[in-house]
Amino acid sequence: MEKLKEYVSVKDEDHFYHQGAVELLIFNFLLILTILTIWLFKNHRFRFLHETGGAMLYGLVMGLIIRYVTKSPDVESGTVYECEKLKSGPSTLLINITNQVYEYQYKREISHHNVNGHQGNTMLQKQMTFDPSIFFNILLPPIIFHAGYSLKKRHFFRNLGSILTYAFLGTAISCIVIGLIMYGFVKAMVHIGQLKQWEFHFTDCLFFGSLMSATDPVTVLAIFHELNVDTDLYTLLFGESVLNDAVAIVLTHSISIYSPKENPNAFDAAAFFQSVGNFLGIFAGSFAMGSSYAVVTALLTKFTKLCEFPMLETGLFFLLSWSAFLSAEAAGLTGIVAVLFCGVTQAHYTYNNLSADSKMRTKQLFEFMNFLAENVIFCYMGLALFTFQNHIFNPLFIFGALVAVFVARASNIYPLSFLLNLGRKQKIPRTFQHMMMFSGLRGAIAFALAIRDTDSQPKQMMFTTALLVVFFTVWVCGGGTTPMLTWLQIRVGVDPDEDLKARAASQSAPNLDKNTTKAESAWLFRIWYGFDHNSEFYLIS
Repeated sequence: MEKLKEYVSVKDEDHFYHQGAVELLIFNFLLILTILTIWLFKNHRFRFLHETGGAMLYGLVMGLIIRYVTKSPDVESGTVYECEKLKSGPSTLLINITNQVYEYQYKREISHHNVNGHQGNTMLQKQMTFDPSIFFNILLPPIIFHAGYSLKKRHFFRNLGSILTYAFLGTAISCIVIGLIMYGFVKAMVHIGQLKQWEFHFTDCLFFGSLMSATDPVTVLAIFHELNVDTDLYTLLFGESVLNDAVAIVLTHSISIYSPKENPNAFDAAAFFQSVGNFLGIFAGSFAMGSSYAVVTALLTKFTKLCEFPMLETGLFFLLSWSAFLSAEAAGLTGIVAVLFCGVTQAHYTYNNLSADSKMRTKQLFEFMNFLAENVIFCYMGLALFTFQNHIFNPLFIFGALVAVFVARASNIYPLSFLLNLGRKQKIPRTFQHMMMFSGLRGAIAFALAIRDTDSQPKQMMFTTALLVVFFTVWVCGGGTTPMLTWLQIRVGVDPDEDLKARAASQSAPNLDKNTTKAESAWLFRIWYGFDHNSEFYLIS
C-alpha cells in the first residue's frame, strides 16, 4: 500500500513537470510563429499589423484551443476543504493524508466568488494563475532598461522639458480625466442595477485611470523607426512613453494606498498628501538608486582595465544594471523606475567607457531581451482572453473606458502642446499633435498593472476592460499609423544625424542672432550639460 501511494505521488509530480513543459512549448511555438510572421511582413513591407499585434493574434488562437479543446481531468483539484482549527494562512502547510505527509506552500488568497474558477481544467488553472511577479521581475525590466539605454541622447535632451511635461503632468491629467469619466459611467451602471453602490468607489476609478494612463506605442514607434519619421516627433513620442510608464507605475501604487479613514468616496486631505508624498519619495528614491548603480558601473569601467576582457565587462554591466532593479524592489521602491534611469545614465556615462566589443554586445543583448520579453507578454495577452477564468465583460464599462482613454489623451496632448509652444522657439506643429494623440496605444504596462490584482470583482472588470482596450488600440490605432502619417503629410525618410547637422548649420548662419543656438536649446539640457562639464562627473565618461 505504501509503495502504491509513493507511486501515485511520483506520478503526480511527473504530470506536474510534464504540464509545465507543455506550457513552455506552447509559448516557444507562439514565438517561433511570431518571428516567422515578422520576417514575412518585413519581406513584403506589410505595415498594417505589427509584430505585437501578430503575437496577440496567435495567443488568441492558442487560448481558444486550450479553452475548448483540452480536457479537464482533475475534478478534485478545485474542491474546498474546511480547516476550522486554522486561524490564519500559514506560509507552509503540512497535511497528513492516510499517514502520508504532504507539504503545500502558500500562493495567494482567493475570494469566495472565484472558487469556481479554480476548478476543472488544470491547464487553465495554471494559465490563470500565471504569477504577475514574473511580469514585473523578469519580463518588464529588460523592456524598460532597453528603452532608456537606446535613447538618442541629443534629440532626447533637446526636448527634455516637453517630454517631462507630457510624462508627468500629462499622465496626471489622463489619470484624473479617465477616473472622472469612469466614475460617471459607474454611477450610470449603479442606477440601472448593473453594479452595487458599495462595489466601486471613486478611488477604484482613479486606480483604473492610473493604469490606463500608461501608454505603450511600440507598434507606432516601430513603424516610425522603419520609415525614419521626423526626428522631433519620434523623440517626443518615444521619450513620453518611456517616462510615462515609470510615472504610471508609481502613480498606481500611490493611489492603491490612498485610504480615507471614513467614507471611501470622500476626499481626505491627510490621505491625499500622504499619497502625494509617497509618490514623490518613491520616484526620487528609485531615480537615485538606478542612477547610483550606473555611476558605479561607469567608474568601474573607467578606472579598471575591464575593457581588455569584453565578456567580463559585459557581464558586469548586465549584473549591475539588474542589481539596480532588485535593490529598488528590496528597499520598497519601484524597480521599474530605477532600471529606467539606470539605462538612461548607463547610456550617457558608461557607454563611452566600454570597449568596442562590449558596446556591440550590450546593445544587441538588451535589444534581443526586449524583443523576446515584449512578444512573450503580447502572446500571453492573447492567451489571457480565453484562459483567464474570471473575466467580467460589461459593455457599458468597456465603452466608457474606450471613450475615456481617447478623451483623456486629447485633454493631455492639445492643452499641454499649446502651453509648451508659448515657450518653445521651435513649435510643436498641429500635425505632430494629431499624430501623438492618435499614437496613445496601451500595452504591456497597462496589462501588467491590471493583472497584478484580480481578486475582487471590480479589479476583474478592470482587467478584462484593460485587455480589450489594449487589443483595440494595438490593432486599430497601430494598424492605421501609416495611413495617418500620409494623411497628415508628416516627413519620412529623415536621417537624424543629417537633420541635426542641417539645423546646426541654419542656426550658425550669419543673418541669425548669435544667441539663437543657446535660446533654441532646452534649458534643462543646458543645466545637465553644465553639470557634466563643470563638476566631477566628467571623470566617469
